Amino acid sequence: MPSALSRLLAARDASGAAYLVLIDPDTLADAHLSSYVRSATEAGADGFLVGGSLLLSNDLNGQLTTIKANTTLPVVLFPGSLFQISAVADAILYLVLISGRNPDHLFGNHVVAAPVIRSMNLETISTGYMLIGSGKMTSAEFMSNTKPIPNHKPDIAVAHAIAAEMMGMACLYLDAGSGADEPVSDAMIGGIRKHCRLPMIIGGGIRTPETASRKAAAGASFVVTGTATESEQSASLIRQFAEAIHSTRSAATRRTP
Repeated sequence: MPSALSRLLAARDASGAAYLVLIDPDTLADAHLSSYVRSATEAGADGFLVGGSLLLSNDLNGQLTTIKANTTLPVVLFPGSLFQISAVADAILYLVLISGRNPDHLFGNHVVAAPVIRSMNLETISTGYMLIGSGKMTSAEFMSNTKPIPNHKPDIAVAHAIAAEMMGMACLYLDAGSGADEPVSDAMIGGIRKHCRLPMIIGGGIRTPETASRKAAAGASFVVTGTATESEQSASLIRQFAEAIHSTRSAATRRTP
């Protein structure tokens, strides 16, 4: 079977931008998980991210098994800690918090996790992860003990993105944080797209299909929703997000790695 990353990139190439649904194991009740995953799959999502800043439940493997049983789309871990690793997933975003200077999130935790991930034969997607200021402190900012890049300073994000590309990372993730007041700015996305060829994942604060459309048009390869679609659990809303993301990015703005 093709790798999870190649499948996601194929979905991106087919529409210009792809749609990822984020599932936080701590916020979506197990009783609704199966139907939510089926609905999102049928409504046009291109893949699932699974993870959160904390892990209050102790059944990540069980939740991933439920997700996998209800979709054929890629299921990728978006880990908030070393405890969010599982062989049940198709892949894991091997996150390097390049926007911060906390050594644990730059390399320390990766050394601890590497033998475990290798023993699971779990696909790793090397990801340059940037926290972007959103107007208030987010869980990711608090837990990582790092400062976000100011949303109005796209040049700083561009420099970090170029460095990630030069270091051989596979993609970028710009995250304003769960429930952010403001999403990553179009100017920042566009600036990175102009100077960097890495696929770009954009998440945090994306509450409407119109906002998602703007992020795709600005140059996002993948647009993520979490809080907005989890709280509603509406197939109709997910379909609106999927259609907005898939239909707005022109061929002229597409960049492939």
